[in-house]
Amino acid sequence: MQKNLDDIFDFKKLADECVKCGKCIPVCTIHNVNADEVTSPRGFIDLLGAYKSGKLELDMNAKNIFESCFLCTACVETCPKSLPTDMLIEQARADIAQKFGIAWYKRAFFLLLRHRWLNDLAFKMGWVFQTCGFKIRADIDSMTSRVNLPMLKVDRLLPSLRKTSFLNAHKENIDNGGKRKVAVFIGCLGNYNYRGIGDSLLEILEALEIDAFLAKDQKCCGAPAYFTGDFATVEHNAKHNIEYFEKFGDDIEAIIVPEATCSAMLKIDYEHFFHDNPEWLARARAVKDKIFMATEWLEHHTHLRELLASKHKKTQIVTYHDPCHAKKMQGVHKEPRSLISQCYEIVEMSDSNVCCGFGGITMQSEKYHLAKAAGETKANMIEKTKADVVSAECSACRMQINASMNYKEMKTEFKNPIELIAEALRG
Repeated sequence: MQKNLDDIFDFKKLADECVKCGKCIPVCTIHNVNADEVTSPRGFIDLLGAYKSGKLELDMNAKNIFESCFLCTACVETCPKSLPTDMLIEQARADIAQKFGIAWYKRAFFLLLRHRWLNDLAFKMGWVFQTCGFKIRADIDSMTSRVNLPMLKVDRLLPSLRKTSFLNAHKENIDNGGKRKVAVFIGCLGNYNYRGIGDSLLEILEALEIDAFLAKDQKCCGAPAYFTGDFATVEHNAKHNIEYFEKFGDDIEAIIVPEATCSAMLKIDYEHFFHDNPEWLARARAVKDKIFMATEWLEHHTHLRELLASKHKKTQIVTYHDPCHAKKMQGVHKEPRSLISQCYEIVEMSDSNVCCGFGGITMQSEKYHLAKAAGETKANMIEKTKADVVSAECSACRMQINASMNYKEMKTEFKNPIELIAEALRG
């Protein structure tokens, strides 16, 4: 059931529409690790309706409640009325940010996301000094802290940094034959941490003889800031990206994104963000039809599946995790499986649709105990498949699942489907 933007942001109306059927409770990520009716979708909706009608003060207790949602959208997917709980909470978090401010370290991070040159410098410095404070596990692009700090424990796995980012490692225009051309939006984690994703995507495009435009003036999609309530950063980055995309020539068939969260932000959440700005809403809608998740576009618009079918089968067993921003928000779940299954055996976990527990910047910092608890459930599912590799087209999921598997000392490796496909093409 699709809702108009005008209806989505009518908090009182949506609160009245909730019939308290409870179908959202079993699938709610936060409720499954913190079984409190207050932190459940119908609890959130009730409180949001009360807040917007002036019956609930936005105090520290309300702030803590509204920041406990993982924004996984499982409740939206399950709700008979498709009530957009996640979008209401995102709007409330903007009010929270206005009233209480945003923590200094988050503001520093969002400043980097506004300015690519500053981000490049920060990550370059981080690469130089990361071995001083971290033990590097280069085989999985990860690292662990050498010392225990309040939000940085020695057993927590984090993504390591690369000497050169993906965008800086390649020229902007890559000629693979000139028959077709796509733009690449790589995402921050793919650019600075998990660089193998972008490198693998270029290998695939070369095999398909499709030219690549790396769109080096792209900014962060703004998702981390959006989920935290820093709407000023979202507006800054969103307007820049939309204006940039508008300048792409007609020879650019698509903007392909090997990241579920980035793709969902560019294609769907920009519309939500600009719901009350007619000019930018229209411009966001005008560019969205060219934006695709990478496996989605490769499956439906190229002969990649047939090319993979001609390659030798790999011995690795793969299990696939569905990122919340892929299946629930964009309906993309068959495409990566279709491509991977040409060369790998896929063994499904008990519930691939369960959120991995990443949850955004606040969840990963101030509420990491909740993220860790949610991640344990997903790690147990992966372990039971006995798969060699777990795959998902999302680097936020990669960061969270790698950490969750590391706590259990699992040997399963995480790879983006784009990396698996490139490996299969190599023979």
